[in-house]
Amino acid sequence: MSAKTGQALRVLHVYRTYFPDPPGGLQEAIRQIALSCASLGVESRVFTLSPEPTPHAIRLPEARVVRSRSWGAPASCDLGGPAAFLHFRRLTEWADVVHFHFPWPFGDLLRRAGVRNRPSVMTYHSDIVRQRYFAKLYRPLMRHTLRAMDAVVATSPTYVKTSPVLSSMVSPERLHVIPLGISDYAGLENDPAEDAAILARLGVGGAADEPYFLALGVLRYYKGLHSLIQAATLTGARIVIAGSGPEMERLTAFAQSRQVSNVTFLGQVSEREKIALLRHARALVLASQLRSEAFGMVLVEAAMFSKPMICCEIGSGTSYINQHGVTGLVVPPESPADLAGAITRLHADAGLAATMGNAARQRYETLFSGPSLGRAYTELYQELARQPHGR
Repeated sequence: MSAKTGQALRVLHVYRTYFPDPPGGLQEAIRQIALSCASLGVESRVFTLSPEPTPHAIRLPEARVVRSRSWGAPASCDLGGPAAFLHFRRLTEWADVVHFHFPWPFGDLLRRAGVRNRPSVMTYHSDIVRQRYFAKLYRPLMRHTLRAMDAVVATSPTYVKTSPVLSSMVSPERLHVIPLGISDYAGLENDPAEDAAILARLGVGGAADEPYFLALGVLRYYKGLHSLIQAATLTGARIVIAGSGPEMERLTAFAQSRQVSNVTFLGQVSEREKIALLRHARALVLASQLRSEAFGMVLVEAAMFSKPMICCEIGSGTSYINQHGVTGLVVPPESPADLAGAITRLHADAGLAATMGNAARQRYETLFSGPSLGRAYTELYQELARQPHGR
């Protein structure tokens, strides 16, 4: 409850893009935080930019989403115009706590123009990895913003240890660790007939004699899918890649040039199709090779469905979710041979895959479930709301 009004605690989430625009892991993370906190007395709104912000406000189950126009997205940094500052200031007047999601440099500028006497928290999702020149220019503003936060949240203990930004710019007393999680998932009901029809329509087998390994998500430069395609040439297992994104054309051309016959690109799939694919996969493969993959929400989805995981050791949250030898296998990044070896091992041993999948489900329930996520963030919001003003 809000200490100021006695009503539901009001939290404003701030990030550069959000549903119903094309989905990604960070948008899903925000959605799950809002959903998990709703039953604990937290009302959420999301402020975001969109290239097509009509209608201006949308009511989704987890939050009211308010959108301003994105005038461009250089280096994946959406930029808004004067209206964005006006909308943001009005929303901060409504909020008890303002929750920023990093990285979004334009969000730093919005913060400076908003209501200054609101407690603020930032979830630090990822270091800036690829745009190194831009990161140098952004560093002074980033330092100022991080030091102005009342609290900064890292999504795994691993990231706290390995991020030079967190270690140098955030004091230990303001740094918290709250793993991301999944609180609600529509369509979990098991309907074998519907699943079979979906898989048949997608051209994907689900039978025990034709197991497949699923890669799922936006096709970005850091997803390591070039290594997965190379690994496919070293194993007889079927690889299914579901998702769309900027790397789609390059990856399909790469697979064709290597005459890879056991990789299927499905393109963008619906939520129901995604559930069917997860439910019947032998394992989930996340081959990301860069720390831009700071957590890996898709791994949590796989664990929720009792699926073993294969990921790479990149010093981020991926190998915190996926414990090597327990919930799945962790291999070196950009090593098609090691990736193929892990796939071949689970392809050949259905019993091992099932054991690891059950362990993944247990770890999900302990660390990455909705109740755990909701309690942690609600307690932090309440603590911040009791403060007389932000930093």
